Amino acid sequence: MIHIVFQKSDIDTLKKAIELDETLGGEVIQIKDDYAVGPLLNIYAEEGIKARKHWWAVVLEGSFYEESFKNDEVNDPKTVAELLERLQNDPTEIIWIWAAQNKHDVSGYYWLISQLKEFQGRVFILYLNNLPFINEKGHIFYPTNIFEIQPKEFLKAKKLARPITLSEFEVDPDEWTKLCNENKGVRILEGGKKLVQYDYDYYDDELMKFITADWQKVNKLLNSFYSKAKNTTGDAYLLWRLKQMVTGGKIDAQGEQTNLKDFEVKTKI
Repeated sequence: MIHIVFQKSDIDTLKKAIELDETLGGEVIQIKDDYAVGPLLNIYAEEGIKARKHWWAVVLEGSFYEESFKNDEVNDPKTVAELLERLQNDPTEIIWIWAAQNKHDVSGYYWLISQLKEFQGRVFILYLNNLPFINEKGHIFYPTNIFEIQPKEFLKAKKLARPITLSEFEVDPDEWTKLCNENKGVRILEGGKKLVQYDYDYYDDELMKFITADWQKVNKLLNSFYSKAKNTTGDAYLLWRLKQMVTGGKIDAQGEQTNLKDFEVKTKI
């Protein structure tokens, strides 16, 4: 059994669950790119893969994440190629895809699924869509991320595993193709597996709500954004958007932009 997750934090959580239940035993593999942002046109062709990689290079330039990107730590096409080889070489191997109710997991699922159609019947989905679980305090909650679930609760979650149907292998890749061809930069989850798309500046207006007339450190700004905004995304993308807003003359900035504790912004006078 091979487990597929879409966030780094999911790996440790799932491994702890495997320790509690040997029937879950298997390797945990992460699809690392965040397909909820960035270009998707021709995403499976060399041209599209290079275009996306170039876009990430621009976004991450001068950021904390730049080094890991240069080291090619994110190479999902290679990961999938190795996965397909394992499935071809071992007809007993199966895949469990774990996804929660968030745009990151759902976008990753869509990117992955069309590449596994050949193995229909051996690919299972565990989609934790609006399902209740018990948190550490014993209260019922509805997780939006796999890593929010207690390891012991995975014993219940595993019962949700079901084969991805032939119909899903037809419909979901078609839906993903439509999204790819729209060629927009931001994907938001409306519910279920319904993704809608917006332009790259989607988060700009919401960020502006937290930028004041006084100098404010960007790490404080982002903390406010994450605690109050309905839709959020990763630090790297938001930092890029702030830099774009500075370049575009919408806000003022000072300090070293590669360090969130030094980088400060304020509204234009």
